[in-house]
Amino acid sequence: MIHGAIVTPLRVMADERGRLMEMYRSDDPNFLRFGQLYMTTAYPGVVKAWHYHKKQVDNFIVVHGMMKVVLFDPREDSPTKGEVNEFFLGVYNTVRLTIPNLVYHGFKCISEREAICINVPSELYDYKNPDEFRLPVGTPEIPYNWARVDR
Repeated sequence: MIHGAIVTPLRVMADERGRLMEMYRSDDPNFLRFGQLYMTTAYPGVVKAWHYHKKQVDNFIVVHGMMKVVLFDPREDSPTKGEVNEFFLGVYNTVRLTIPNLVYHGFKCISEREAICINVPSELYDYKNPDEFRLPVGTPEIPYNWARVDR
């Protein structure tokens, strides 16, 4: 797994009234700091990629549908430089994915309906100077093909 990426299983408590799932707590051993909380979505088959942050650490939790989240490690000093990881997050895999700074990431909705991702980044978004650096989806700099793979 890419150095610094963390997959944390989340416990869903369900009864006849509904469900409750704690997503992120300040007493979690991996808690860094709270920047803000936001929701992002993707429609079926849509890919949103690639970007990284110089300072920000992301914490993705998919609460509706399913997403394939992909990481690529370009960091020169990383023991996992050049590695690509795929993660499947959502209603069938309730986890929190912590994405380290300086690691490219993106996601694709793989469910039949819109997928909803909650992110709890470590930094507040700076509208005047965003901590976001992008490459196009099909860049040759990242060895990844977003097409579905039937195994």
